Amino acid sequence: MNNQEHMSMNSSSQHHSMMHGGQMMDMGNLKQKFWTSLILAVPILFLAPAMGKSLPFQFQFPGSEIVVVIFATALFFYGGAIFLKGAVAELKNHHPEMMTLISLGITTAYVYSIYAFIQRDVLHNTNIEMDFFWELATLILIMLLGHWLEMKSLMSAQNSLTDLASLLPDKVHLQKGEKIQEVDLNKVKIGDRFVVRAGEAVPLDGTIISGSSTLNESLVTGESRTVAKTVADAVIGGAINGDQTLVVQATQSVKSGFLANILHLVHNAQSQKSRLETLADRVSGWLFYAAVVIGIITFIVWTSLIDLTTGLQRLVTVLVIACPHALGLAIPLVNTRSMSLSSQNGLLIRNRKVIDISPKIDYVLLDKTGTLTAGNFQVQQCRSLVKDLSDQDVRQIIGSLEQDSNHPIAQSVQQYLQDQKITPLPAKQVTTITGQGIKGIVKDEEYQLLNRQAVAAKDIKLPDPLTMPLTTSYLVKNQQVCGYLSVGDQLKPTAQQLITQLKQQNITPIMLTGDNQAVAAEVASQLGIDDFKAQLLPQDKQTEILKLQAQGHKVMMVGDGINDAPSLAQADIGVAIGAGTDIAMDAADVILVDSEPLDIIKFLHLAKNTHRKTIQNLWWGAGYNIVALPLASGLFAFAGIILNPAVGAILMTLSTIIVAVNASLLKI
Repeated sequence: MNNQEHMSMNSSSQHHSMMHGGQMMDMGNLKQKFWTSLILAVPILFLAPAMGKSLPFQFQFPGSEIVVVIFATALFFYGGAIFLKGAVAELKNHHPEMMTLISLGITTAYVYSIYAFIQRDVLHNTNIEMDFFWELATLILIMLLGHWLEMKSLMSAQNSLTDLASLLPDKVHLQKGEKIQEVDLNKVKIGDRFVVRAGEAVPLDGTIISGSSTLNESLVTGESRTVAKTVADAVIGGAINGDQTLVVQATQSVKSGFLANILHLVHNAQSQKSRLETLADRVSGWLFYAAVVIGIITFIVWTSLIDLTTGLQRLVTVLVIACPHALGLAIPLVNTRSMSLSSQNGLLIRNRKVIDISPKIDYVLLDKTGTLTAGNFQVQQCRSLVKDLSDQDVRQIIGSLEQDSNHPIAQSVQQYLQDQKITPLPAKQVTTITGQGIKGIVKDEEYQLLNRQAVAAKDIKLPDPLTMPLTTSYLVKNQQVCGYLSVGDQLKPTAQQLITQLKQQNITPIMLTGDNQAVAAEVASQLGIDDFKAQLLPQDKQTEILKLQAQGHKVMMVGDGINDAPSLAQADIGVAIGAGTDIAMDAADVILVDSEPLDIIKFLHLAKNTHRKTIQNLWWGAGYNIVALPLASGLFAFAGIILNPAVGAILMTLSTIIVAVNASLLKI
């Protein structure tokens, strides 16, 4: 069993079902159903006239009518079954929509065509010339194609993300007492313990039982920095272990872990229906009622004026023409193109409702750390503040205290010393002061490296130059600050471009952060953000969104998901950077797979263009029916205008081509 099978086995059954017309239907193998139906339709397309007119490539031979009847019957009951079942479900709910309208068309076309065959070819009634076998075949094929395209569009994002499954190893070093066994990944259960050796991928989400190491989670979370992990810390399946061995206890199975949840999001999207899709179903419902009413009136009028045969033929023409060839493809084609573009551009849209909302967004609220900044702390300054220690001495002492720590800031210090080619000195009795910093003995002198709050609590005077907007630690000796170390996060390269482009679209960016006012002000200044809120708790961010929504604004929230879940859920559109946590994925509507801030602009463009194309295609799809129905009924016969069935077929084909071409022109 390969990794993709591991990831999909819990949800493979969902691949074969989808929502349409408000009813869940078993799609079976839709691809096979389409191709089999196409094979059944080929003889009909070549042997049966289209709307009573033979096409240039068509031919007949003695007995060809019987061949058409046999293949049309097989096609109706095999290819049309999915629509008939859907119609039954819709009618049971007293809510006819797309399935009912399609079923009305194909049933009318089939039943009347069988009647016409019996009258014409069996009873030799020369008054009946036309049947609708050709229309039956094309209608079933086009509608099956629309459903297939819809499913492919929904699964395209899943296919673009299944590469994540390859992050998991096939085998796991399972710990059984003192023994280590190699077992298949799918055999590991919650509670089992396994060993992760240096450089290996963590096979499953779990909690560290033994060992300490640093893990690279960038492939699954988008965070560029390595993360220090020790006993009791959680680890994510797919993360790459550093240079130490870990013993981990599984907290999730392969079916429920971090990577599985990403794929699960895509399957959830199959049951999401935007307002525009609902509108397509509503339009189909209106057309159903319109076709029935117009058809009955047409039948009564033409039967009264001429004869039963003419009235019946006009009735069937109305009901067949009402069937939405173009409307059935209008939205699936746009969605196919939209999902393909989103997948190519690192966007996972898990809630289609955002397509409708996005053109109305006028505020974008952005978390700072991990969203606008890389979360990659680097040493910005390291200086001495006393005469008897040089800058070099301060760097060496701080490096000596931090040399054995796995904390991210300590790692940035170690990297800084390597870049400066400074060798740490031996340090003795190094201990961590909880919530304050670290202390130890270097060159027979005791030093403390403390945060600002700890220094203030000890009534130690802070020199004036140390008001910089960075995370600053102070080197203290004998109750005197003798040096400092300032570490700052790095802005993501495209963050400023994002802010500029949001403003160009008349969208107001606001930065939200739990960091202090000075740091927030500096970052906002660098990015050109005019409004920001600092020192916020998660619930405070949510409150800021509620305030804007109460004023009638539409709000997008962008965050890394760690402390932003309430805000992501509250916002009109929640966007998670890098799918950082399970909570973020559950709360967000859109996930930026590549953790690239500028992809927000891509999403806004794609959503706006998708919305526009969908509206256009709905008008093209329904517009044909709106024009063709009264013409087919003979409403303008008094003026000599009667829709020739062949012309109706041409218009039907033309509208289908138009929606297909229009959908293909969708771009970001």
